[in-house]
Formats: sequence, C-alpha cells, structure tokens
Amino acid sequence: MAETPSSGSVPLRGTLASGQSKEELYPASGRFPRKGYYRFRMTIAFDGTRYAGWQFQLSGLAVQQCVETALKALFPGSLGVHGCSRTDAGVHALGLVAHADVPREEFRIPIRKLILALNAHLPEDIRIQKVSRCPQDFHAQYQAHSKEYRYQVWNHPGMNPLLIARAWHVAKTLDLVSMRRAAALFVGKKDFRSFACNHDQFIENTVRTLTRCQIQKRGHLLTFVIEGNGFLYKMCRSIVGTLVQVGLGRYTPADVEAMFEKRDRESAGMSAPAEGLTLWKVSYRTGAK
Repeated sequence: MAETPSSGSVPLRGTLASGQSKEELYPASGRFPRKGYYRFRMTIAFDGTRYAGWQFQLSGLAVQQCVETALKALFPGSLGVHGCSRTDAGVHALGLVAHADVPREEFRIPIRKLILALNAHLPEDIRIQKVSRCPQDFHAQYQAHSKEYRYQVWNHPGMNPLLIARAWHVAKTLDLVSMRRAAALFVGKKDFRSFACNHDQFIENTVRTLTRCQIQKRGHLLTFVIEGNGFLYKMCRSIVGTLVQVGLGRYTPADVEAMFEKRDRESAGMSAPAEGLTLWKVSYRTGAK
C-alpha cells in the first residue's frame, strides 16, 4: 500500500474477455498451487524515483514489469510476479515481498545463484535482496500480516542534497511535542476514511488497525514509522502530511481527533510528497515465512 486502494482487490493488466477468468488473465494472482511449478518468494528493494509504482500499468514503467522481464529472461514459462501491495509513483521499497511461479522443468539454476542471475537482468535501481523456494500456497499479498512504512522529513532551512528524492524538505521548525501527541491518536482500530484519498474504486470498509505511529528524530531528520494490518490509498502520506501540519501549528491534536469523526478527506491535512515514503518491511503469519 502506498498503499493499496483495497486490501482485497487485485488490479488486472487488461480487460476480461467474455468468459475469461481472472486466473487466465493474470495467473500470478492465483492463491492455489499449480502443478508442475515451483513457487518462489522474493524480497525486493527499489528506488521508485523513475517508476510509475510497483503495479503494472499503462501510464509508465512499473517495477513489477521489470521484475517479470528479468524472470522471463531466465524462465520463459514463468507466470508473472505478484507483489504484497502496490506503491505509488516515486515511492521506494526496502522490503517489498513478491511471489512467482516457475516451471520445474526450466529451473536448472542453483538456488544460491538465483539472486545474482535475476539482478543481472534488472536495472541498478531495482535489486532482489532475498529469494527462496516457498510452499505453493504461499501468497505475498493475502498472507501478509502487517506492513511497516517509513517516511523521512528533513526539517532544516537548507535541504540535505544527499536526501533529495528520499525525504520531504520542510524548512520551518516543527513542533515535535504536538506532532507526537497527534501521532498517538492514529494507533488502534479506527475508521481512516478521512485519511484515504479518492480513488476510482469506492472502498466500503475503511477501518484499519495501526499498531505503531511514531516519530523518531536524529538531528534534523525526522522518521515517521507507521505499521499496521492494511493501508488505504495514500493513507500513510495523508497521515504524515497531517502530522507535519500539526507541527506547523495549522492543526492541533484535538483537530486530528475531530478528523476521524468527520469521515471526510477534505477535513484532514495534505498528502505528503511520494519521495519521502518507503515500504520498509512486510511481516507474515506463522507458517507463511
């Protein structure tokens, strides 16, 4: 998720023909084992600056497209790649998890060499960090238990040039005490409709549970750590944008409480820019590791 518009919806790479199933159009979305295939789990890191997000789409080059191309260069019969969530254009990842199905008859590379082989076919700003055989019923999206996002803000009049495209530059001094008080209000099971940007899909259930919403400070660098069981479209960025506006004195923690009650996106703060956000880690239920 940036956040997925819906925790249960799987976007397709085309239009269903009459009588065609989703499985036929995008086999990697299947939850079921496939005879004659191995299923692999990958942990992927990427700099999202020049990509239109993780998910395959018509509006630009996607990270998923690059990973699928690399996989097919090694295993022509592979069935594509399915990720744990989507990310918006410009958002980064350190620990995005994906799975792929590869024909057994084509798999002749020692598993220890698979990372090197895949990375040799990928651009330098996308890298496979881990890859392993996994049970055939493992699913990167549906078995994810929680996701952790981190957002960086450089709070100083002069931007750190080493953090360009990695952090949001906020020049005015922020009130960290008020921001932390407001951040605590996001923890728990709540209706986050006010913090979900409009999308072409209407999401009926906007209740999500956050287990962590903390702000760490190291010098002029603020890191927002947000962890939960699911995220709505641009939810993380809306939370960070609202908290920064609290820090600027435009809202109070009491205003944030009222935002939850109104259940209206226009009542909450701005969405933070995409470049400061990173999908940091994905955790899985016992038995899905």
